[in-house]
Amino acid sequence: MMTDHVDVRPATQSDCHDLAEIHALAWYGAYQGLLQGVELQRLVARRTADWWQGALHRGVNITVLEVLGKPAGYATFGTSRLSALPEGGEIYELYIRPDHQGLGFGRQLFLAVRKDLAARQPHNGLAVQVLSENQPARNFYRALGGKLAASSSYRSGDTTHDLSIYAWPGDTR
Repeated sequence: MMTDHVDVRPATQSDCHDLAEIHALAWYGAYQGLLQGVELQRLVARRTADWWQGALHRGVNITVLEVLGKPAGYATFGTSRLSALPEGGEIYELYIRPDHQGLGFGRQLFLAVRKDLAARQPHNGLAVQVLSENQPARNFYRALGGKLAASSSYRSGDTTHDLSIYAWPGDTR
């Protein structure tokens, strides 16, 4: 894993075009064949640079992983939306450009966001939701120590997909 030219930092308005591109590439790579084609296209198409600018304006926590000065991945995160779990933080999205996957960048981004969440919400832990059909994502989060904590579902078009929820409990001091 190359780390000399990698930076993990908060997103800025100048990242919005890159965020839209990363989102599209990563979503097509991850979800083609799992989500219906038209639904996948609709979900990708709505995440324009303007959408990302609005997200930053609304205060969404977005962290960018930059390789050699170019954004190669991002994560969005904040307070957990999963009220049934004790974990107080949640990573909503974590995506790496397909041509940068498998090189340790996802792990680096995850650990940076986990550290940021721990600083904001000490001892609360975090959770992540993934499509159960997305085996690479499930393997990734298990390799990072995530434990299957719950399940849910997601409706896409006229199809319901199972979600697997992985958790990293907080420090119980």
